Amino acid sequence: MKKIFLILFLFSLYSFSQEKITVSGTVYDNSSNETLIGVSVFFPELNAGTTTNEYGFYSITVPKGTYKIQISYLGFTTIYETVNLSEKITKDFKLAEETESLNEIIIESDLEKLNVRTPQMSVNKLTSATIKQIPVVLGEADVIKSLLLLPGVTSAGEGASGFNVRGGAADQNLILLDEAIVFNSSHLFGFFSVFNPDVIKDVKLYKGGIPARFGGRLSSVLDIYQKEGNSKDFNLTGGIGLVSSRLLAEGPIEKEKSSFVVAGRASYAHLFLPLFNNDNTAYFYDLNSKVNYRFNDKNNLFLSTYFGKDVFGISDNFVNKYGNTVVNLRWNHLFSDKIFSNLSLIYSDYFYGLILDFVGFEWDSGITNFNLKYDFKHYLSENFKLSYGINNIYIKFNPGEIIPNRPDSGIQAEKLIDKYANEFAAYLEAEHKVSDKLTLQYGARISNFLRLGQDELNVYANDTPVIYNQQFKKYESAEAIATESFNRSDVISSFNNFEPRLSLSYILDDNTSIKASYNRMAQYLHLLSNTASPTPLDVWAPSGRFIKPQLLDQYAVGYFKSIKNGDYSVETEVFYKDIQNRIDYINGANLIANNEIETIILNGQARAYGLEVLFKKNEGDFKGWFAYTLSRSEQQTLGRNANEPGINQGEWYSSPFDKTHDISINASYELSKKWTFNANFLFQTGQPTNYPVGQYEIQGLNVPIFDDNRRNADRLPAYHRMDISATLTPEKNKNRKWQAEWVFGIYNLYGRQNAASINFRQNRETFRNEALQTSIFGIVPSVTYNFKF
Repeated sequence: MKKIFLILFLFSLYSFSQEKITVSGTVYDNSSNETLIGVSVFFPELNAGTTTNEYGFYSITVPKGTYKIQISYLGFTTIYETVNLSEKITKDFKLAEETESLNEIIIESDLEKLNVRTPQMSVNKLTSATIKQIPVVLGEADVIKSLLLLPGVTSAGEGASGFNVRGGAADQNLILLDEAIVFNSSHLFGFFSVFNPDVIKDVKLYKGGIPARFGGRLSSVLDIYQKEGNSKDFNLTGGIGLVSSRLLAEGPIEKEKSSFVVAGRASYAHLFLPLFNNDNTAYFYDLNSKVNYRFNDKNNLFLSTYFGKDVFGISDNFVNKYGNTVVNLRWNHLFSDKIFSNLSLIYSDYFYGLILDFVGFEWDSGITNFNLKYDFKHYLSENFKLSYGINNIYIKFNPGEIIPNRPDSGIQAEKLIDKYANEFAAYLEAEHKVSDKLTLQYGARISNFLRLGQDELNVYANDTPVIYNQQFKKYESAEAIATESFNRSDVISSFNNFEPRLSLSYILDDNTSIKASYNRMAQYLHLLSNTASPTPLDVWAPSGRFIKPQLLDQYAVGYFKSIKNGDYSVETEVFYKDIQNRIDYINGANLIANNEIETIILNGQARAYGLEVLFKKNEGDFKGWFAYTLSRSEQQTLGRNANEPGINQGEWYSSPFDKTHDISINASYELSKKWTFNANFLFQTGQPTNYPVGQYEIQGLNVPIFDDNRRNADRLPAYHRMDISATLTPEKNKNRKWQAEWVFGIYNLYGRQNAASINFRQNRETFRNEALQTSIFGIVPSVTYNFKF
């Protein structure tokens, strides 16, 4: 593999026989001066083009001459201009929106010829307007819930936090907000996401063919950028809903040079609970902010922050608090018209706390990281571009601390041992147009992970923290025989991985292409959870002496077609994922406040494979898409020797994230300038689970029996629901500064009682075991008032 990349790299370095001219610049939104991501900059006569990067910058080198240039971006008026290229020039463009409607743009991905030609595949893009259109529970627009309508993306169900991509676990998703890692993406245990749609500028989900600049997770990268703020005029945007409201303020600090954006959001349904003599509480709030300053054409500075917090309490006896804090300072610098750079200093923290007054103690845990990254984009020619950079993350893990809060509680203070690690990576990637039909994207990421010294580390006989009890035929936790102590600078374990990436696109005609990709990924952090959906109580743990890094090899092939000049599009992909060192848990594993987590886990393997189909109608009054995924997700943990059976007798079994069939339909119909209607339909195969295989009686009680060797052999009932919404845009919006709309919605239109879980208990009257289904939502109406001025 290394030789292949070297040959491709050397092949690209041919000298040019014709004089070349470089055109570079930035593309802005004319109304706000906000930079635009992914704008197509295209020379039709040369059949050459590029797209703007995450900061709106583009650079392209073409032969000397006079040409037409086309600047296009969905939802904006296309610019056509003739340019005389006799010497290198810097040329900025400002695009005007096609409409002033609050909700206009639909999902955009592979719509234009240039996108059909690019080797990037398995990526979907959502705009803030798209997210706001999609009907959701309680009317609160939600980034994560919107992703669930895309092929290959599922969740554990209603009220479940996180999301699963192509059969992967929730902790295998790298979630970035302005390049900063977000460890928990949910409010109120999964009912809402932490991302305020008003402040979101761009959302991209990479499911495969992941670029070399990303690493550290196996399944996907959710890359989210916040708005920079309007540097022309002051604006307020907001919305008032049944359970939460939001407000965004943006404007210039120095016109055309510096701007700010501040956005806040909070829920308030808990304020009405006292009216019903209910002293419980459940609420969240978050605050986003960003300022930027343009020193000159070559230097820009950005400071962005996010703070979010959740509080859930049952009376005063039980209070749960958790949240994220993110701070990111970035410097954009142009070394030349061909070299763009971005230097970032990032702080990210996730905390989790419990107050248990009825027991008499508090619990505190979390994870903190400090991240330095330096990225470069080198536009060598119209046929060859290089991306390269470095990234270093220092991580502190706080597994938990018990703090007595009453003198008479009888609880002893206890601190689980803090852990420390450092993750370094360097990458190099090329985008290479080999011919008019074939374009390649290839490169590699080299990662190094150091498990650093900690106060104490357990030592086990034969380095085996999990033993197999031959007499009782089960795995058990081993007892430590000693402990080791380390200085913070000591290295307990070290891991190195070479992670090659390769994607290609072969053009069949102007509207059709075949794409293929391969990527290897390494994941050094693990979310220890034995539930299908992450909970705030789950613990992040680093790789080390007893926990190996997870390694992924993913292969994908796809067919992409744009029909009727992009009015319709079809995307189909097949994928196969092979994962080494997937963490599995012994039967009866206890993860909570466990200072010896290595004694309940085993390293296994996993695989996932499937077919994804996405058909989209992109133009006209009626728009929408149909997505279907047929897939399997399985894992296997073999015995470590001939005397051990492994988990589930060493047989493959369905992972908790296995959904054989996944169907999503989204439709939007603009009846008039006044009324727009939207609808969703979702169907998913039921989540894997375990049902009893028998029962026994003890002291008059019937106790269900579960077979430990039939892991995830049963399923919950199939999940399906339909949601609808109607958006009313008053006619008086026209020609006035105050723009407003009403959004009326119904979640779960036909009242499907989808099973969140099925538990078994003994009926107190008949004394027989019975199944009890827990459902979270029935029919949920909502109304939201959105405004902008």
